[in-house]
Amino acid sequence: MTQWTGGYVDGIDYTHGYYRELGPLHAAMALAHAGVRMPTVGHACELGFGQGLSTNIHAAASNVAWYGTDFNPSQARFAAHLAQAADSGAQLVDQSFADYCARPDLPDFDFIALHGIWSWVSPDNRALLLDFVQRKLKPGGVLYLSYNCHPGGAPMVPVRELLSGYAARMTAPGAGIDRRIDAALAFAGKLLATRPAYLEAHPQLAERVAALQQQDRRYLAHEYFNQDWQPVSFAEQAATLGAAGLEFACDAHHLDQIGLLNLSAAQRALLAQLPDPVLCQGVRDLMMNQNFRRDYWVKSADRQRLAPAEHDAALRGQRVVMVMPRADVELRVRTSTFDIALNQAAYTPLLDLLQDHQPRTVAEIERAVPMRGGLRLLYEAIFILCGTGVLAPAQAPVTVAAARAGSRRLNLALWARARDSDDISYLASPVIGGGLAMPRILQLFLLAQSQGVRGAAAWSEFAWAIVAGQEMPLQRDGQPLTTAADQLAELRRKAEIFESAYLAMYQLLGIADTA
Repeated sequence: MTQWTGGYVDGIDYTHGYYRELGPLHAAMALAHAGVRMPTVGHACELGFGQGLSTNIHAAASNVAWYGTDFNPSQARFAAHLAQAADSGAQLVDQSFADYCARPDLPDFDFIALHGIWSWVSPDNRALLLDFVQRKLKPGGVLYLSYNCHPGGAPMVPVRELLSGYAARMTAPGAGIDRRIDAALAFAGKLLATRPAYLEAHPQLAERVAALQQQDRRYLAHEYFNQDWQPVSFAEQAATLGAAGLEFACDAHHLDQIGLLNLSAAQRALLAQLPDPVLCQGVRDLMMNQNFRRDYWVKSADRQRLAPAEHDAALRGQRVVMVMPRADVELRVRTSTFDIALNQAAYTPLLDLLQDHQPRTVAEIERAVPMRGGLRLLYEAIFILCGTGVLAPAQAPVTVAAARAGSRRLNLALWARARDSDDISYLASPVIGGGLAMPRILQLFLLAQSQGVRGAAAWSEFAWAIVAGQEMPLQRDGQPLTTAADQLAELRRKAEIFESAYLAMYQLLGIADTA
């Protein structure tokens, strides 16, 4: 099995996560902020798509033709099932990187995504991926790459080797990967209790290992228990991708682009003295003790830099929509470094305008609520609100109309799955061309709505008929509800909130039925 998987862990499927950075619309907004041209994306590819939820949502909710592979047949079958249910045309297979990257029938791509995979695969597979990107990414095309990095990842290298080594050498293979992980974590806890000198040199490791105990074992298996696990420095990554003609464009996570939210005044001043972007990013990683990066890279990036007038036009052309009720918005930004209160006077008019959940371009917003400081300051405020999840990039009306049917078909398949499982907590929105977080109970309310059931009382009864007797007790304030009466009351409470505060918004976002 090791030969087939290239050293990548098998025997346990990955989690059903959704990652908005894999979406071209999210990338377009990030690149616009950084002053880099975003290509029109017609063809996109995700290599190592896991369960394929992100790929399927982006395929169903947009007009982009998506392709991809994942070596795990079970995961690929699930992803292909969702693609078939949505009738999105996404071409998702279970080939190895060696086989997939050699296929002559694939188109050239405007956007290629690799989430986490780079850190977890063998050097041979990284070479295959690099060659594929070099050959198949169009000039001006965008690569999304997330990976474990130095300096924050460095202290975990020997700990990770200890965990995977213990699981491989000290546990019975037939025990199952989840039990082997438990045994390895238990041993790591005993080791740290002896206060080794390495822990004294890196005291944060005690907290990190303790946090692993609470993580989903499926995530841990794929994150820490592969044969390969290699954090790299930004300079090393830049050199590797530079050999394939790619240059760093910007951070993929919006808030990471805002120095004020992550760095002290002295740190920002020092970085301003560094004209070299590679050195600047490396120094920034040291300042933040970065252990995981999410980046966009552009092929032939120098030719994609926007002149000032082009940059302003790109900013004004971005379209956004509010994706949470106005009452839920908290004007605070929390990063790993700071907890910052946003300026009420600046943000309140912006939020008041957008609370109707109608998509608007930045140009339209600028005319309606001009901000002191001009376009760049207004865009930064919008950009921050997108980073916190209050707003999301929105598609053009013609694309929204074309994506409605595919989004609904995919959501119907996800709602049907929610009858028996809570492992998927995102749905597709044609308005934003991507996914929105949606817990299982709300998915059941939406399923009821799609079947003509109307009103909070009826939705709660519909959901209760499904969840009653299942071994997934409802919770309130983090505590499980043990009686049927309490669970039904909680369902009614949630349904009433859903009806009064959320249903109309989800209808406007193309998720809930209106008739």
